[in-house]
Amino acid sequence: MKKPLLATFLCIFILSGCQPLVQTSGELEKVGLLVPQTINDQVWGTKGYKGLLNIQSQFKVDVFYKEGMDNEAVITQAVEEFQRKGVNLIFGHGSEYAQYFNRLAPEYPNIHFVCFNGEAKEKNVTSLNFKGNAMGFFGGMVAGKMTKTGKVGVIAAFEWQPEVNGFFEGALYQNENVDVEIRFVQHWGDVRRALELLDELIADGVDVVYPAGDGYNVPVIEKLKQHGLYAIGYVTDQSDLGKATVLTSTVQHVDRLYKLVAKQFNEGKLKSGNLYFDFQDGVISLGKFSPLVDEEFRQSLADEIERYKKTGKLPNEQ
Repeated sequence: MKKPLLATFLCIFILSGCQPLVQTSGELEKVGLLVPQTINDQVWGTKGYKGLLNIQSQFKVDVFYKEGMDNEAVITQAVEEFQRKGVNLIFGHGSEYAQYFNRLAPEYPNIHFVCFNGEAKEKNVTSLNFKGNAMGFFGGMVAGKMTKTGKVGVIAAFEWQPEVNGFFEGALYQNENVDVEIRFVQHWGDVRRALELLDELIADGVDVVYPAGDGYNVPVIEKLKQHGLYAIGYVTDQSDLGKATVLTSTVQHVDRLYKLVAKQFNEGKLKSGNLYFDFQDGVISLGKFSPLVDEEFRQSLADEIERYKKTGKLPNEQ
């Protein structure tokens, strides 16, 4: 997810607990998007691009994007270019942008900066955080239900991802005898390392895997398909990769969240600081189910999700 790209990707395209929470003045003018790698990854980057298009369609404003934004020098240059073009809302599509936006924000008081899963420290910086624990929990329940070997696994990018612990707890809640194996790639997009870890899990008898990294989950799912094993999709609904392979997906509707943030900004209601979103906000859900998952279990899971939306408590907390 953070590999450098060729310089050609750097050209601009036009598509015609932190600081106290404060609100912007509103009036959306133009919107910019920075992605660390590409908008064509069919997962995280593509979600951000679709969110940008949603904003363009709803608010009839000019929107811009830049790819390969993975270091301070190119990000600083991009922000300068966006300012010259009249952009007053910039999305940095990843956690890495928090550190850069916090440094740049005081120099650009007329721009509001938005990043993901970071820590916003300036009055014109907002960090959007998906509460991944619940989505991981419900994905884990599906894995615990569907495993035939009694062994399920997670291939996560980093230890701090809340969906990892959620998956672990959900699998055990559904199946107290299940063995959950967890591996960390230490990178969002290291496909080679992710596939090496997958080989380890397969050798250990794991038959359901949750590839919780947007840069490598598609290759992992494709290899699981070759072995006749199962996956829980990540970030996007990945049922199209194989209905007999992808049992369901934990979906983060980044595109919906972009439109929501733009609406709040336009109305002068977007708060700075760290904001958190979950199932209750309509930006996290489970994806389509494989026909292998029986209807009775699907309905039971849907009921549990509705209870969680109302109470904020997961099944093991009720």
